[in-house]
This record gives sequence, structure tokens and C-alpha cells, in this order.
Amino acid sequence: MRILTKEIISKEGELVELSGWVSVRRDHGKIIFIDLRDRTGIVQVVFIAKDKELYSLANTLRPEWVVKIKGTVNKRPENMINPDIATGKFELLAESMEILNESITPPFPLETDGREIDEEVRLKYRYVDLRRERMQKIIRLRSQFVDRVRQFLFKNDFVEIETPMLTKSTPEGSRDFVVPSRLHPGKFFALPQSPQQYKQLLMVGGFERYFQIARCIRDEDLRADRGFEHTQIDMEVSFTTREEFMALDEAMITSVCESLGYKIKEKPFPIISYADAMKKHGADKFDLRDESDKENGVLAFAWVVDFPFFSSGEGFSSGGEKNEKGKSSRSEWTFTHNPFSMPIPEHIDWLVSGKNIGEILTSQYDLVCNGFEVGGGSVRAHRPEILKATFKVLGYSDKETNEQFGHMVDALSQGAPPHGGIAHGVERLLMTLTGEKYLREVQAFPQTSSGRTSVMDAPSDIYPEQLKELGIAIEKKKKNI
Repeated sequence: MRILTKEIISKEGELVELSGWVSVRRDHGKIIFIDLRDRTGIVQVVFIAKDKELYSLANTLRPEWVVKIKGTVNKRPENMINPDIATGKFELLAESMEILNESITPPFPLETDGREIDEEVRLKYRYVDLRRERMQKIIRLRSQFVDRVRQFLFKNDFVEIETPMLTKSTPEGSRDFVVPSRLHPGKFFALPQSPQQYKQLLMVGGFERYFQIARCIRDEDLRADRGFEHTQIDMEVSFTTREEFMALDEAMITSVCESLGYKIKEKPFPIISYADAMKKHGADKFDLRDESDKENGVLAFAWVVDFPFFSSGEGFSSGGEKNEKGKSSRSEWTFTHNPFSMPIPEHIDWLVSGKNIGEILTSQYDLVCNGFEVGGGSVRAHRPEILKATFKVLGYSDKETNEQFGHMVDALSQGAPPHGGIAHGVERLLMTLTGEKYLREVQAFPQTSSGRTSVMDAPSDIYPEQLKELGIAIEKKKKNI
């Protein structure tokens, strides 16, 4: 049976079978060496000229060919030990080999960390790029991180529940990706920006502790730390306060990060108000590390609380069309987080009565780490009059509120418990853990900076028959002559 390269350290003198990729071939005259790579690492394989047929076959090997090799595990001579790899004290003396598949010349070298290679080329051949050691470590770390999150939440009585990918387009801050409906011509689904409304409905449904490793899709302008698709650790808890939920979430983040070997700068995490953060750091996401912390990979987490609920600043949209100043045409006010948040207790009356709008603070809390926002949540509005008051401030008529959010108002009218939660961006968290500067480095198949899906030629045209079936016509823009 096949064993993995890492297992040869306990197989000295035994005949074993290895399968993997040829990483490097070195021809030393009467001896050929290859580095054989599998998912656990690299081992040196030796072919000697005494076995002419096998030696001749080894001479044909090229990088990234896939092979199966049987041989005896031997200790390497003291002067040939490689301390840089886990199997560096051992090698495999080949006795037989089968070439499982050949490879054309790789599009780029895999011995480097890949940062010097053009992004478009790396992502076109992402399935090859993923073979490099750095990418293997990152993607496996991502899996370990999510697994530890799951185990923590299961131990704390959370239930993992999936929510729909085809949902309704609602104004929650970003543009939606929309999906035409064949069965309902002229109607559209939206892909979820987040499971925000569904997780609140699950609290109304009595589950009390929910989580999901949720795929979220937003038609946003692309940045180094933002793509069309991302993954959230999505959580919601009933019968909780802001302080109780923050403590629970902090325990999860601390447990997971420390179990992976990371050091946290300060526990409990510092808590700073939005106003103080802006005054001290000039931003609501900041880096509390010193130079020594940065050199040693320390994680500096902090909470930011007491955000303004509403803003009258330019560039925000609460769902209406924007006027020439960039504000929503519905109202001078827009939400700063999302409209489902609860004001802090002492400001609830202001919201319901429509007073002191610019002074209302929300129960929102953001988690920042090493200059990134790595989580955001709040205690939610669980009474219908509070949600309706929020949309009234945003300029919605009763009719518009009912059309867009009537299902939420109805749900909150049927015994909704107090509840709150958070969403952690998996990619942002992995960027802080690994020190990577680009989101694409912590995703298996990210979008390119030009908004195309790696490997696949997407977006792309679809067949006219598909458009006809959906009742959609493409109107091409006329070129100016």
C-alpha cells in the first residue's frame, strides 16, 4: 500500500510505495536523484545505473510528472543530510517506478514563493500554483482554522444551519449579484451578501445558538482585501447582551488562534469607542502592535464599540437612488452598519420618537486585528416598532418598508427573542494569521484584480437559447463615431 513521504522516517530498511509529483531531477552521472512531493512534503529518491532499465526510465522524468515508486528506505550519509526538510535524514532507493502521467513544462517555477509571478498568469494556472509549498500551507491552515471554530461552537451548543443562496434583493449596503428566474419571467433572485435576515429568523425559530460557514457574494469594487466572494463565520445567539456575546466570541477567537500556535498581545481584548478610535488612530481599524510584535507574528485584537447608528455623510446609500451629492434621495440619513441593529438601550426612545438622530449610537461591535477589521456584529432590533422606526429615519414609507422588509416585521411580531451575533471574514482572519497582503493568497480560486474568476473564463457569454428561455435581451451599447 502507498505511504506518505512523512511516514518514511519510521520505515528504515522497509520496502515501501510512494506516489506524487516530481519536484526536481538532478543527474549526477551514474546516479539520478529526484525530489518526490506529495501532500505531506518531499523525500529524495535515488536511481542507480546498475539497474539500467529503471535508470533509463528515471532519465526521462521532468518536473511535475506524476509517478508511483517502490523502494527501500535508507538513512542518508551524514554529509548529505538535509536539515531543511522533515525527511532530510532518509532517502528512498528506487526498485521500480510507474509513470502515472506526464506534464508539459510548468507555466512558472514552483520552488519560489510565487510572489514574483504575474497575478493573471498565476491565477490562470491556479491549479499548478496551488502545488507550491506556501500555498499548500495557507490553504491547509485555513481548513484547520475553520475546523477549530466548528469544534468550539459545537462544544458550546451551537447548531450549524445552512441558509438559502437564492434570496431577495434588499438594500443592505453593497450591490447584489442577481439571478434571473426562468419560472417567474422578469423576476430576479439575489445572491446573499450575508445571511443577516435568515440568521435572525432562525432566532425567531427558537434555535437560540446558530452558526454557519457562509459563502457571501457582493458586487463590490475589488481591493487587496476584498473580492466578489468571501466566506464568513456567521453566528447568532438569543437571550444575550452585547457584553455577553463579545465575551463568548472573544473566547472562541482566543481558543482557536492559540491552539494554532499564535500569541495574542493583550487579553481580554481592549475595548475602545468609535469616537476614541477616530481621535487616537484616525480610523476605526488600527494596528496596536509594536515593531517587536510584528517581527514575532503577534496578534493584537481590539473591540470597537458605540458607533453612530446613522450618518448624513456623502457616499452612503440606504437603498434609494443617489442624488448629485452622493446621498440617498430617500432621506438625508443612511445606516452606518446595517438597519437591523439595536440602538444602545438609552437611545431606543430617541429612535422610536425620531429625535436626536445624529446622536444615536448603535449596539454594533467590530473586532479589529493588526490593522484589519476581522469581524462585525451587533445586538439586533427584536421588536417590530424599532425596525420600522429605523426605516422611517431612512426615508421609507410604510408601504416601502412592507414591500422590502415586511417578512422581517412580521417575524419580529411573533415572539422574537432578544438576540445578537457577529460575522467574521475568514479571509481577513487568515490574512492576519499569515501576514499576507492580498486576499487572493488565502483563497483557493480567487477573482483576479480585473474581476474574472481564476482558471475559468468567467464572466462569459451565454447561448442565445438560454437568454430566450429566461426572457432576457442584451442591448449592446452603440459606439460613438
